[in-house]
Amino acid sequence: MADITLAESLTEVPAATWDAIAAPEQADGRPIDPFTTHRFLMALEASGSTGGKTGWLPKPLILSDAGRPAALLPLWLKTHSQGEYIFDHGWAEAYERAGGRYYPKLQAAVPFTPVSGRRFLGPDQHREALAEAAISITAGNQISSLHVTFCTPEEAQALSGFQGLIPRKSQQFHWFNRGYARFDDFLADLSSRKRKMIRKEREAARAHGLTIHALSGDQILPEHWSAFWAFYQDTGARKWGRPYLTRAAFTALHETMRDDMLLVLAFDGATPVAGALNFIGRDALFGRYWGALAEYPALHFELCYYQAIDYAIAQGLQRVEAGAQGEHKLARGYLPQETWSLHWITDPGFRRAVADFVSRESLALDEEIGILTEYGPFRRSTGDE
Repeated sequence: MADITLAESLTEVPAATWDAIAAPEQADGRPIDPFTTHRFLMALEASGSTGGKTGWLPKPLILSDAGRPAALLPLWLKTHSQGEYIFDHGWAEAYERAGGRYYPKLQAAVPFTPVSGRRFLGPDQHREALAEAAISITAGNQISSLHVTFCTPEEAQALSGFQGLIPRKSQQFHWFNRGYARFDDFLADLSSRKRKMIRKEREAARAHGLTIHALSGDQILPEHWSAFWAFYQDTGARKWGRPYLTRAAFTALHETMRDDMLLVLAFDGATPVAGALNFIGRDALFGRYWGALAEYPALHFELCYYQAIDYAIAQGLQRVEAGAQGEHKLARGYLPQETWSLHWITDPGFRRAVADFVSRESLALDEEIGILTEYGPFRRSTGDE
């Protein structure tokens, strides 16, 4: 008989046990994505990036069968809505204006990581039991809501309407490898205007006289993280007010995940002056963080988008996911793609209001994705030059 418990830390599940459930495919290679692995989530917790006063309190849900963990839900008790990338700030404001208390809430997610992947870890037969337990915890503890962010389309479809779960559609921009052997093959697929724009941007990035190195595994040295930390702090301070990851997080990630990372650094002589961090999955490259010590026109596009495409082509990866938001990615070959989340609201009246909003939002998003795809950068015919 299945038993479900709410843990207080990832340390309550051994790494090998967690990974056998969360990413069994890595037994014969890379995980589909590295973000639900024990080593990634534990790096966040051990470094103080989650837990404590961060507003991300780990509460992993563990379903045990015959006394052994069989399924998992990476769950967090949240006291704010930062670091999620599926935005519910408007919901929080509306609920609190009406006299409600939106925080704390429960979040099934990978912190600070807008990458779609499985959230209900383990055999599909346990998915509803995990969802039911998370809903029960939400309802029974005066918690306003439960949010399952960046789940897979299959999870969203299977659990849509389950005990009142509301599916929500969002959008990102992804680059897809159409069997390219080199970057110029990708450029040949674009309209003439976009092709020329990208070539000019790459030339502008090279004109700074910097040397670019794409590093992975043991090529990444501990001192590289000191440089990247300065880049990350600057970008984080401008975007979020406070960087999400601590300095210790990069040390922890280096110790356990350097083979899962691609660090693209630009050097002025021997000094790193800009960089972009990516994570490597089985079929995809996931762009995460970027920063620079000074303003270098076009260097952001080179390090974050074009170097990522170069790497994906060289490694035969199917796609590049360059993070949340950013319609500027469209002109650079990244096309709009649906992403999904699930939401359960405790208050029935507020749940109906959210469901109505999400329904109307979805119709508008479908129209937007259609328009963006139609007017994307790719040639519409062989004669479209």
